[in-house]
Amino acid sequence: MKSPRPPQTSPKPPRPFKAAAPDRPGLASRRVAARLLAAVVDTRTSLDGLTDRGHGHPEFRALEARDQALVKAILTVALRRRGTIEAVVSACIEKPLPGGAASLRHILHVGAAQILFLDVPDAAAVDLAVSQANADPRSARFAKLVNAVLRRIAREGAALLAAVETPALDTPSWLLDRWTAAYGAAEALRIAAIHRVPAPLDFTARSAPATVAAQVGGEVLPTGTVRLTGGEGLVGELPGFASGDWWVQDAAAALPVRLLGELAGRRAIDLCAAPGGKTAQMAAAGAHVTALDISASRLRRLKENFTRLGLAAETHVGDLAAFRPETPFDAVLLDAPCSSTGTIRRHPDVAWTKTPEEVEKLAGVQARMLREAAGLVAAGGLLVFSNCSLDPVEGEAVVRAFLAERKDFANEPVQPDEVPGLADAITPEGYVRTTPAMLVRETPEASGLDGFFAARLRRLG
Repeated sequence: MKSPRPPQTSPKPPRPFKAAAPDRPGLASRRVAARLLAAVVDTRTSLDGLTDRGHGHPEFRALEARDQALVKAILTVALRRRGTIEAVVSACIEKPLPGGAASLRHILHVGAAQILFLDVPDAAAVDLAVSQANADPRSARFAKLVNAVLRRIAREGAALLAAVETPALDTPSWLLDRWTAAYGAAEALRIAAIHRVPAPLDFTARSAPATVAAQVGGEVLPTGTVRLTGGEGLVGELPGFASGDWWVQDAAAALPVRLLGELAGRRAIDLCAAPGGKTAQMAAAGAHVTALDISASRLRRLKENFTRLGLAAETHVGDLAAFRPETPFDAVLLDAPCSSTGTIRRHPDVAWTKTPEEVEKLAGVQARMLREAAGLVAAGGLLVFSNCSLDPVEGEAVVRAFLAERKDFANEPVQPDEVPGLADAITPEGYVRTTPAMLVRETPEASGLDGFFAARLRRLG
């Protein structure tokens, strides 16, 4: 990440606008970046789906691998620092942009993201943005404005950033308000701040985490997860990948399976299993595992992962509501669909694609699925309910309502020694509630973990 440049004492006069050929090198990647940014922000489309190399947006798939990587880098920082970029751009415009200038705003954001936060030559970022504006009938009349705004940002970036600096800018206000209500103002700002820092890469080792850490040049966290800082994009090249010694899994995502205790020889099921990180934990622990998922394509991905890992699981494609096994399970994991607000650091589009209404709707889906999952648990067995939302409506509230309804289940509180290094993540009720601001390490880049909720319930009788 590039440090903002200090303001110059003698500002250079802006260069005259010079139109460039629409097919000049680098223009296609910037054009795709602006279009995909529009798709995320304006139509709430998933960034992962748009940038999937096999099934993503056609224009993205048409780019060379190097340009695809640049587009993803631009979009990630443009979304991660969206509020800051908007404040900086607005400070450089005398009059607000017209209401119908959405494409112009996206062009400015793509250019500003490169100048302020990426290791891209300022001149290239400015010139390509001007060329892009000039080639778009909706923005051509604003090409000189694009030139002036981005050249000023290139000159005065550090001062412009300092004038608007606050983590709160880069989180939608409705989301920050909910975090403040749940965790307090100080913790909400800490969460917002860590979301602006790229996340480390976490692995779960099949065995011997210390050996895996030594192989990849990482460290073993207190929870047993192996962490590598700055290794994103190199996963397939790291030692132990091809041999199935480990799989990518955030430190928080690895916690729910550990709450199931000893699994060797037990019948266990992972509901909503794909892509299979938690299923792999169960299988590696010696359980007789069943993996259920409603998506056939996602379950195929799980099978591919299991082939690399050398693990086995029985798989079923289908809806949980219609799943009728002959025998109940000793251990049931429901990692339920949710708003995914605990993963914003890794998926910054989530902050700009979710709504309060969706949070409430998903909580209802989770409540229904928890009731259905309960029917799969053998007497005396364990049910762990989890998700990667930061919102208590999708976590604590769902479990409390379930326990009030189902007297044949009891909360089994999690103990501090079950989540080493994360005692502060255990709630008064004994649930696990991690936030991205926990697990502080030597640097922000090495710190934190996904926001996660998990509750362990025992079926009585």
